Amino acid sequence: MKVQRADVWAAEIEDKPGALAAKLQALAAAGCNLEFVLARRQPDKPGTGVVFVTPIKGPKRVRAAEAAGFKKADSLHALRLEGADKPGQGARITQTLADQGLNLRGFSGAAIGRKFVCHLAFDTDEDAAKALKALKSLRG
Repeated sequence: MKVQRADVWAAEIEDKPGALAAKLQALAAAGCNLEFVLARRQPDKPGTGVVFVTPIKGPKRVRAAEAAGFKKADSLHALRLEGADKPGQGARITQTLADQGLNLRGFSGAAIGRKFVCHLAFDTDEDAAKALKALKSLRG
């Protein structure tokens, strides 16, 4: 299993047709090849939503993301996991974190064919570092 840090970028969007498309188009025009996109409404701010993306790498892409209203999420500490998909993989990952006393801020995952990818979010950099170490010990 491959485990690595992931920088997450976030932007507020209007809750209307085309708002998400405009944000993603700005990133695409700069050559961003996104691996993860999550968008949702903000119930505490009617009329708005938020979009999270990763990765954004390179000066040109960072400038384009910032111009489109994206900011690197300094309060969100994320890991990206990739590996062979098999029954119970999500349970193994989350139990490993629970055994270390780690609480997740967020979890998303998907399987395509024989591989899975998931993104884990933590509240602190220390928790992400502890999780990275614990998850690297998992085999298969």
